[in-house]
Amino acid sequence: MFTRVANFCRKVLTRESDSDIQEQSHTVNDVVIIPRAQHTISRKDISDNALKVLYRLNKSGYEAYLVGGGVRDLLLNKKPKDFDITTNATPEQVRKLFRNCRLIGRRFRLAHIMFGPEIIEVATFRGVHSDNNDKNESQQANNGMLLRDNVYGSITEDAHRRDFTVNSLYYSADDFTLRDFTGGLQDLQQGVIRLIGDPETRYREDPVRMLRAIRFAAKLDMRIETVTAEPITRLAHLLREIPPARLFEEALKLLQAGYGYPTYQLLREQNLFKALFPLIDKHFTPQGDSNMEKILGQVLKNTDQRLQNGKRVNPAFLFAAMLWYPLVERAQELTQESGLAYYDAFALAMNDILDEQCLTLAIPKRITSLVRDIWQLQLRLPRRQGKKAYKLMEHPKFRASFDLLLLRAEIEKGEVQKLSYWWDEFQQADMQRQKTMLNVLGDEPSRHRRSRRPRKNTAKPQ
Repeated sequence: MFTRVANFCRKVLTRESDSDIQEQSHTVNDVVIIPRAQHTISRKDISDNALKVLYRLNKSGYEAYLVGGGVRDLLLNKKPKDFDITTNATPEQVRKLFRNCRLIGRRFRLAHIMFGPEIIEVATFRGVHSDNNDKNESQQANNGMLLRDNVYGSITEDAHRRDFTVNSLYYSADDFTLRDFTGGLQDLQQGVIRLIGDPETRYREDPVRMLRAIRFAAKLDMRIETVTAEPITRLAHLLREIPPARLFEEALKLLQAGYGYPTYQLLREQNLFKALFPLIDKHFTPQGDSNMEKILGQVLKNTDQRLQNGKRVNPAFLFAAMLWYPLVERAQELTQESGLAYYDAFALAMNDILDEQCLTLAIPKRITSLVRDIWQLQLRLPRRQGKKAYKLMEHPKFRASFDLLLLRAEIEKGEVQKLSYWWDEFQQADMQRQKTMLNVLGDEPSRHRRSRRPRKNTAKPQ
């Protein structure tokens, strides 16, 4: 994966090419400037809309650079998901240049320039914090977390305010040069995720950086540099201070971007998974062979495979599978403690599990309602006599529920596996075969039929 960027980096970083670098590139303070002839980024690989924004900012007298993941991915010969721009123009100045611009955010003031479905994000160079900053520009909590960060500065200050060295590379559409302030090119070559600055300080400023380190390591198949990794396990508790809505968005980026399984492994390794999914973490075993761990590993591998094949994935299915065994355990506890029928205990358990999970991840109601549908169908799938099978197949979430049944069957075997075989055959059978299968079911005694309660004696005493 790194062949292209490694060859490029050798040109600008190895001793053999020192003389060439002195002729063709130069340093300003701590920045290495690489000319077009020595890097592989081409404008044909950059969004036309991003180029329009860069050109207009430059034409208006402002500095403007492509920065972050877009530059990193271009160097790795990957197609960037989006293109971010940084400039010395303030958000208000950017808005004056673009009618299709809106300003967002209080914590980080940003300009979003809209081109139909594509959004080009423009940020002003971030500066260094000081005690003299106005609290409306910069605000920091007692624990070190940044509550507001609208202090503007130079490109050099901006580079050192970014999170990781591989994200601190700047491309200029004005002279086509590449600027490296923090050794990001060398880290790309060596496959290293390295935090800029003191790791503990930077994690305290924004604990989500710990999750981002994991995400980039898994996504880019890199290793987290030792000093960057060291504080993560002992600072994992800081994630409790992050709003659940933000953690939900981060969880989707971690688990539904095509590399969910290696991300999950790294999250467990660094003690971060518990901060996101405490209910699930309770079911982990030293051997790693619990039903919870088996279904979690399989659903993440399946999700990665679907995304690699260009198929869509639904977060509702992922959460339904991940939380299935905590749900079953809670339903069984309620049945034993209260004497409720299992169906009623199951309904209460759904509320308990979703409410508890939403304390850490604010899963939107539109998703939790689908999770409930998938779960409820698990109880209905065994009851398939007569016309029930056809009605179940008409349910909008039948396919997702059947997929969950297949996952359970791989793990639980026995009756669940027999049920999955039956439904698989029934869906593929012609009408005559389906009738035969239903007739066979009709001849079997129901093993789950509820016994009728004796009718209360309502006769009035004489």
